[in-house]
Amino acid sequence: MQRLSGLDAFFLYLESPTQPLNICCVMELNPETNPGGYTFERFREALAVQVDAVPEFRFKLADSQLNFDHPVWVDDDRFDLARHLHHAALPSPGGPRELAEICGHVAGLPLDRDRPLWEMWVIEGLHGNDALSVILKAHHAVVDGVGGANLLAQLCSTAADAPPPKPADRTAGANPLQIAASGLLGAALRPWRLAKVVPATAVTLAQTIVRARGGGHTMAAPFAAPPTAFNGPFTRRRNVAMTSVDLEDVKAVKSRFGVTINDVVTALCAGALRQFLSDRDELPDSPMVASVPVSVHGRSDRPGRNQTTWMLCRLETQIDDPAQRLSSIAQGNASAKDHAASMGPTLLQDWTQVAGQTMFGAARKLLPRMPLPENPPHNLVLSNVPGPQEQLYFLGCRIDAMYPLGPIIAGAGLNVTVMSLNGRLGVGINACPDLVPDLWELADAFPAALKELMDCGPPSPR
Repeated sequence: MQRLSGLDAFFLYLESPTQPLNICCVMELNPETNPGGYTFERFREALAVQVDAVPEFRFKLADSQLNFDHPVWVDDDRFDLARHLHHAALPSPGGPRELAEICGHVAGLPLDRDRPLWEMWVIEGLHGNDALSVILKAHHAVVDGVGGANLLAQLCSTAADAPPPKPADRTAGANPLQIAASGLLGAALRPWRLAKVVPATAVTLAQTIVRARGGGHTMAAPFAAPPTAFNGPFTRRRNVAMTSVDLEDVKAVKSRFGVTINDVVTALCAGALRQFLSDRDELPDSPMVASVPVSVHGRSDRPGRNQTTWMLCRLETQIDDPAQRLSSIAQGNASAKDHAASMGPTLLQDWTQVAGQTMFGAARKLLPRMPLPENPPHNLVLSNVPGPQEQLYFLGCRIDAMYPLGPIIAGAGLNVTVMSLNGRLGVGINACPDLVPDLWELADAFPAALKELMDCGPPSPR
């Protein structure tokens, strides 16, 4: 068995009926490359072989009433692929809006915690022909953004006729007494962990205060974001929109302005949001703030599947000139990265390791009863996940497009996640329709925001 880390368990405890914490990936597939031809039955047989080679697809949660620590992962010895693989067809005309409607429905469905926390939907009739779309969904406790990309890579290949993988070794199960006994050690270590994390946090806060008072730049402060239509209580309903832009155009803007690709992606989101809100006379005077997950894979020695820290970035949506907006975003991102680095890559993980089920449960009950501040903690979640640059095949079918979908969380009813694939940048937008009913207008603003940046030159030096 494998014990969930505090951060992994955090996403379990934070989930609610109106806040399912699922990570999704939508793939558009061309089945003509499949050597044996496509049928759903052949697809299911091939998937069964692939899934058998990836242990994460067979792990399920296990717990005990006597367990004082987080739940554990155990192998599901009664694994049944039929409970995870679903088959549907798009209504006519089978375009992106019909696909997005199904994606929104799937994204809002909770996963069954009695089984491995993932499912896959095969949607036929894409574009009104034989093309397919596949929606892969996993719980945030299983993967973060980079982990999800790595998990997907294990199911894909660079050739349509790649040989099947070898089955993975199975792990032993665990009985309730084993779970409780090993959980005692984790509970006993919490005071020691707390004694370490409190001084580290105090030093971090002191450094932040000194940096700010000395005129140094910091990331955006929490609860300083302007109120927008995206912020408010959301329901269990989800709506989705998807778009893509040419990665070479993004790289051209990056080179022209001397910034990073992540800076350009942030500026694209800022430009699209500015246009979207301006059209509604709802553009705030102060910059919108995005929560940006930052991968610490390879930089953290902490356990768990979620290897992530977070930073708050100003989107500079109040700046009219696109070149000046990008320049200001790049400066702010650099400051936010420097500030986040000074706090250390494991501070968030260390705090979640201190809290147990009881503390998380109490916080979950108290938070909804607390009065909401005038300014939300953030306006949206914005994530840029590095993706593969070569042509990929999924069970023999060529992947023509890929759109990631992250969850909406903590009072921000909008998530924008970006992933690159084979020369395109796929943009997946997930929201609550009770807050933002017309999400496609935001998606349509992304290509326009890129064109705006391509048509202008770098800002004049001051």
